[in-house]
Amino acid sequence: MAWGSGKPGAEDLMLSTQSDTEAYYGRMSRARDFSHRAVESAIRADSKETAALWQANAALREVEVGNVSSAKQGATAALALSRGREVKLAPALTLAKSGEGPRARALADELEKGNPADTLLNLYWLPAIHAAIENGRGNAPQAITDLEPAGPYELGLTGTQINYLYPAYERGQAFLLAHNGTAAAAEFQKLLDHRGILVNFVTGSLAHLQIGRAEAMAGDTAKAKAAYQEFFTLWKDADPDVPILKQAKAEYAKLQ
Repeated sequence: MAWGSGKPGAEDLMLSTQSDTEAYYGRMSRARDFSHRAVESAIRADSKETAALWQANAALREVEVGNVSSAKQGATAALALSRGREVKLAPALTLAKSGEGPRARALADELEKGNPADTLLNLYWLPAIHAAIENGRGNAPQAITDLEPAGPYELGLTGTQINYLYPAYERGQAFLLAHNGTAAAAEFQKLLDHRGILVNFVTGSLAHLQIGRAEAMAGDTAKAKAAYQEFFTLWKDADPDVPILKQAKAEYAKLQ
């Protein structure tokens, strides 16, 4: 952070990376501050598309922790800055996970029509976006089907600023919807087994919570409690008003 201060093209990256670290530990207020500074730094460096990426990344984090209104606002703000291919990916996911399926599908359709020969888009990102839309509709079987093309590619790096093993995460969500705790736990475990892909994005810490939910669903209370406790340890300094933390505490209390 100190090295990048004041350096165009470096400062914004350092600020956005720090924002992800803050969110990883549930410190969402600090995460928002660093993201705001990252966006402003990129704009000062005359890189609106990069600014849009940092804004989109922040919005995706917000929806993952349950701040749906902030997430939708952030996605809209990112698209107002730029409508480049990479910028559209996170807002499409964010909107899909915010109950805005039609808007998410419209973005996905734009991406598909504009990039028909883009392998990673068509076999990694679009399946993840379509699955998120179906998960939002409660249609787990279709979400699982939509993700089948991503299987051979999901452990690779996509060459984008936003990666985070989303096909596995969405598949895990679909299995939770389908009440298949064992299969869900296996998907979320992929995020913990491949930390080099997740790096410091918030889904890396949320994977512990999701495993707790999956193990509880599968009937293994001991494993469920252990996973919840790992999540609570990571989020020991988290903002207390984060929706997903409140949900986790309520769920954990029922396991006692």
